[in-house]
Amino acid sequence: MATAPHGEQSAPLDESDLEARSGTVVWTDRFLDYAWTPEHPMKPARLQFTMALAESLGLLDGVERLVPERAEVSDLLRIHTADYIEAVENATPPAGAPLAPPYGLGSPDNPVFPRMHQAASVIVGGTLTAAREIAHGRTRRAVSIGGGMHHAMPDSAAGFCIYNDAAVAISWLLDNGFDRIAYIDVDVHHGDGVQRVFYGDPRVLTISIHQHPATLWPNTGWPEETGHGAAEGTAINLAVLPGTRDPQWLRGFHAIVPGALAAFRPQLVVSQCGVDTHREDPLADMELTVDGQRAAFIAMRDLADEYAEGRWLAVGGGGYGLVRVVPRAWTHLLATALDRTIAPETVVPQDWIDMIQSAAPTVDPPRTMGDGGDTAYRPWDGPGGTGETGDARIDRAQRAIDTAVLATRRATFGLLGLDPEDPRD
Repeated sequence: MATAPHGEQSAPLDESDLEARSGTVVWTDRFLDYAWTPEHPMKPARLQFTMALAESLGLLDGVERLVPERAEVSDLLRIHTADYIEAVENATPPAGAPLAPPYGLGSPDNPVFPRMHQAASVIVGGTLTAAREIAHGRTRRAVSIGGGMHHAMPDSAAGFCIYNDAAVAISWLLDNGFDRIAYIDVDVHHGDGVQRVFYGDPRVLTISIHQHPATLWPNTGWPEETGHGAAEGTAINLAVLPGTRDPQWLRGFHAIVPGALAAFRPQLVVSQCGVDTHREDPLADMELTVDGQRAAFIAMRDLADEYAEGRWLAVGGGGYGLVRVVPRAWTHLLATALDRTIAPETVVPQDWIDMIQSAAPTVDPPRTMGDGGDTAYRPWDGPGGTGETGDARIDRAQRAIDTAVLATRRATFGLLGLDPEDPRD
């Protein structure tokens, strides 16, 4: 366990406690140092507000928070090139506002900020700490909400991401006892960086469910992106249309993910839990509620229980509804990992509301832990199997998700030994 910096304290556990721990939270206030410009949409306050809400609800009572060390350069070199790491370490703001500066550093998405390398290395250190706790058998589940920087490429920053913490952690796990790892990405944006790193590696199954690439950056994640060489079939992309709501999104998730995991038989599941799929998110066009996002987290946990002996590593990711969305959604993520489920109708504590009204007086804080979303979905029942409901909007949405599901299954399921037309697979 790392030494706690900045006055943070992390009490040691004895061996019996470690063996009994089913869920672990990785946290340090140094995650808040990953701070872009004041105008940037990714603000560290979203993490601060999440932890404050979880504490206010009593969710973290008695839960040890592991404080990560900063990742070493040797860790980063698992994924990133030496010249790129050196560029991050020595980055200075470029003149003007270039759209395509060297290494992606200094663009509007990825402006240079002080001690950028150190801040990004702590994010990677958090996800590595979670991976090591699971690999060493000290916990079954571990969450680091600071992680999820899935767009970072080996030689460049991209999409608010400097170093790719999930890819680094997966690489480490592959060298430390695991040879079948499933990565599930539910961020509204395609998990392009992780997919690229492992596109030719049959030991890693990457599944991304994202807004259709014809409508949203990074404009990748088409069903036809299925992996390369021996890894063909281990990259799975479900591209859903703007406006997709909870029932259709969950229908798509359950039509793809369980069957793929059953065929791949992972030893560990890594989940990138971006919550920019929410209907209030300012950077995308999906229509999920916190209730639907909570249902996705529970489904991924349960799939890890079913197929990976409970080994589940969850990280954060996107999400720019800083007050009304991210804190509630990721509090549900923490609760899911800790087996301390919070009902959506739970009232948000007044002390948290008071804090928010002081910090963000123009924002109307949420009053309950859910949005009243409809998470009931009709399971996918094969090509043409869904009957009409008589509601034109619902029927259009069902046809749209079914079209996406079938495209993905036809592109990948046969490569996994599954029947793309059979809903039992």
